[in-house]
Amino acid sequence: MKKKSIENVQLADKRVFMRADFNVPVKDGVIGDDTRIQATIPTIKYILDKKPKRLVISSHLGRPDGKVVPEMSLAPVAKRLAEILGLDVAMMPDCVGDEVKAKLEALPEGGIALLENVRFHAEETSKVEAEVDSLAKQFGEFADVFIGDAFGSAHRAHASVCNVAKFVDEAAAGFLLKKEIDYLIGAIEAPERPFVAILGGAKISGKIDVISNLLGKVDSILIGGAMAYTFLKAMGIEVGKSLVEEDRIELAKETLEKAKSAGKELILPTDHLVAAACEAGQATQATEGQAIPADMVAVDIGPKTVELYKSKVGAAKTVVWNGPMGVFEIEGFNGGTIAVAEALAASSATSIVGGGDSVSAVKKAGVADKMTHISTGGGASLELLEGKVLPGLAALDEA
Repeated sequence: MKKKSIENVQLADKRVFMRADFNVPVKDGVIGDDTRIQATIPTIKYILDKKPKRLVISSHLGRPDGKVVPEMSLAPVAKRLAEILGLDVAMMPDCVGDEVKAKLEALPEGGIALLENVRFHAEETSKVEAEVDSLAKQFGEFADVFIGDAFGSAHRAHASVCNVAKFVDEAAAGFLLKKEIDYLIGAIEAPERPFVAILGGAKISGKIDVISNLLGKVDSILIGGAMAYTFLKAMGIEVGKSLVEEDRIELAKETLEKAKSAGKELILPTDHLVAAACEAGQATQATEGQAIPADMVAVDIGPKTVELYKSKVGAAKTVVWNGPMGVFEIEGFNGGTIAVAEALAASSATSIVGGGDSVSAVKKAGVADKMTHISTGGGASLELLEGKVLPGLAALDEA
């Protein structure tokens, strides 16, 4: 999957339209975490260095459902972006329309503007192609070149992510998008071995396509989180009061059989941390083996499993991690997840982390800077791991 890179596009004296992912946490006009803004800076600086006629940036924030929601305005992002760049960033009153067009035309040569939240318009996320195109065409009127750099939205077939590429002269991937493609696709298609995937989270249904796709590529898959208990129940092992997807037990059996037939390791916890209830403040204990007492609920992988998973990570050359090992959001139930993060940081493997809780874990463990790549898109990275073609990437190929 080779995208045209920003480095192969003529930007001098061009009107550039860039789709970024500025979907950051904002409360009372204050940005809680500007990681996604910072991640776009190399692309923005590169564009500005090439002396474009102007740079217009678009993004969404939250889910306003096609209505103007003042709390979801991108104004705080424009302010923060200006602080980081040390330049004026003109905040537009809308993302399309005559007033916006006039303000963009009035920008100084090489000026930067941030459009208002694209999701204030229902057409951005419409399921009707003609409606999406109608908005995308208006975006296209602002630009000669489209730069896609919003990996966090690349799995969405939205106007500013995909369709705008049809209405400009050229389209290319920004540095952030290119980096995501290089790591997530590159690692999976041509990994250094042993190649280990660590998959966690609550539901097997949310990860089954990832497991199926990765079975043909990895050497081992380490399973954590509540989806492990569905697998264990499928094997006839007692799981107590632990979360189980009863309607996915047959699917779990099939997956275990598929792994066995492929000669791949699908490794499940050998012990667990259990509590009387999945609530903060509960006392915990480790089980002796895989079986969980009938009156207990598993909340994390146990100490033996931690050591097993650490040894697998330590021997790996490539590791992809998506999803926590336990109830990560509750203090005392996150030890397994933190231990995996620390083991990954200590290894010499190419380490690729995707998914909100996994990213939170490496940050909480203070080892984020030791990861080879932390993906900026949870849903998008998951779909790539499933082997899906992302609309935002396909649009750049088709442009």
